[in-house]
Amino acid sequence: MTPDAIPTKDFLVGSYPDRGLEFVSGEGNYLIDAAGARYLDLGGNYGVSLFGYGYEPIIEALRAQLAALVSLHGSFGCAVRRQAAQKLVERSGGALRRVFFSNSGAEAVEAALKFACLATGKKRFTTMRNGYHGKTLGALSATSGERYRRPYLPLLWEFRQVDFGDTEGIRCALDTETAGVILEPVQGEGGIRLAPLDYFDEVQKLCRERGVLLIVDEIQSGLGRTGTFLAGEQYHLYPDILCLGKGLAGGIPIGATLVSDPVSRAIPLHNHTSTFGGNPLAMAGVCATLAELSQPHLLHQVQERGAQFLAGLRSINHPKVVEARGLGLMLALQLRENVTPTLRALQGRGIIAISAGADTLRFLPPLTLCQEEVEIALHALREIFTCEQADV
Repeated sequence: MTPDAIPTKDFLVGSYPDRGLEFVSGEGNYLIDAAGARYLDLGGNYGVSLFGYGYEPIIEALRAQLAALVSLHGSFGCAVRRQAAQKLVERSGGALRRVFFSNSGAEAVEAALKFACLATGKKRFTTMRNGYHGKTLGALSATSGERYRRPYLPLLWEFRQVDFGDTEGIRCALDTETAGVILEPVQGEGGIRLAPLDYFDEVQKLCRERGVLLIVDEIQSGLGRTGTFLAGEQYHLYPDILCLGKGLAGGIPIGATLVSDPVSRAIPLHNHTSTFGGNPLAMAGVCATLAELSQPHLLHQVQERGAQFLAGLRSINHPKVVEARGLGLMLALQLRENVTPTLRALQGRGIIAISAGADTLRFLPPLTLCQEEVEIALHALREIFTCEQADV
């Protein structure tokens, strides 16, 4: 076989599953293949596509910046970078006062761990079972799941895992050598898991009492996904360090680590930098995204569509269904079997969903999802489970 005849994917490292689809464009909340077939994207490009595809306010901002200046090292001043940082700090609130920009959610977590180490002089962290913070080496140390971790053991520093929602576990894990606690307000990869409000109250109280930094990972749950700008707003979370990513820059690679003034003062010159971090193109995307998330109706719409979707998922009565759960447009349907056949069945009906573990369907649709599209998804799921029941 000549090199020109080798399929393109043969040149790629085989680290991703093959969904058997190839897309050439996107429009609204749909992905489109070469034959023109349209697929409703309820995976939202793993939560990145907050406004679907071809969303003009985002495209216009990126196009203008692309024509002006794409990349500029952080050692040079950049007005759009300053503007993005200011708007992000103002929107995130609490004690967060400074931003470090990087290129992905995992990089945002890497920075958070290093900054916590610098601020405390300690290298011990408490993390949550079923938590997910990325797969780079430091972030992987905080991530739960042996399938990700086993090949690379031993990992970095000391990370103690406790059950998400277990107040006593947190109390026992925090000691004088603990630098920080890192958690997601809603566990994403772990299956869209929620914890009670009093759990977060107790975690914050313990962190403050014991001088431990609270690191909140809102890479998946933030940016309006749960019906508020940050999911932590609903739990009254006030972190020392906040991690963001996914759709923050309108689809351009981005990571953001927000820190309090005390943490910021502990970070010395040259200690942690990124060649492409804070590049003007991504910063234009941040400004445009934050502007859209400031529209008064949007978060209310997320709450309405999320409630509609969750109620519909909970109405599916089938022996294979364990439960539906979620917050806003961060939703899950847990099954008693592997989800791959259901994902394929949805795909065959023109709908893209993703998994959260082996047995859970995950839905992270664009925030622009409409009422009719929710009903399309629910109809397809009911049809799939009705057919399966008939085959039993």
